[in-house]
Amino acid sequence: MELKVKQVQRVDGAKEALYLPALFGGLRITVRHFWRNLFGAKDVVTISYPEEKRHVSERWRGRHRLTRLDNGFLSCVACYMCETVCPSECIHIEAGEHPDLSVEKYPVVFDIDELRCVFCGLCVEACPKDAIRMDTGVISMAYTSRHTFDFTRDLLKDSYDPKSHSNTKYEDKDLPSPKDQTEALPNSLGVPAT
Repeated sequence: MELKVKQVQRVDGAKEALYLPALFGGLRITVRHFWRNLFGAKDVVTISYPEEKRHVSERWRGRHRLTRLDNGFLSCVACYMCETVCPSECIHIEAGEHPDLSVEKYPVVFDIDELRCVFCGLCVEACPKDAIRMDTGVISMAYTSRHTFDFTRDLLKDSYDPKSHSNTKYEDKDLPSPKDQTEALPNSLGVPAT
């Protein structure tokens, strides 16, 4: 079967050949918005961050967090469904035996590499226990080094205190903490202290 290729003859006029008409068109739009904003015909869309916070929709897919049950245990049962469905393979889970005999297992290691994550939300949809969510409302995730984007289970807990954080994965203790929530569990097993 032979493909038919249609050739289009493009005629560039003087208007398309010159750069100046496009430049003046862009300047006209910029000046129009400047005068409209200057005389208050429209509200200015600029936000004075960090004094003003941007509105975050309820459907915003931000940084991940792990939820807990009423008794304080993590909701995650290490079923590997979020790790399996993740298209960027940024989730790593290692299961262990849970101290509560009514629960079969729990995540000993639950790491998310936020630099690889595409924030698609498939991990949230796949979770049968609603243990992982992306509703933190965190918009700005700017850190100075790559390994602060590797969130461990303790960093993903929904009640984490950044002031009590000691990075167990790396020896450098002067790193900024990538969390801004309150009250972490005192141990790293996800088991509440008694």
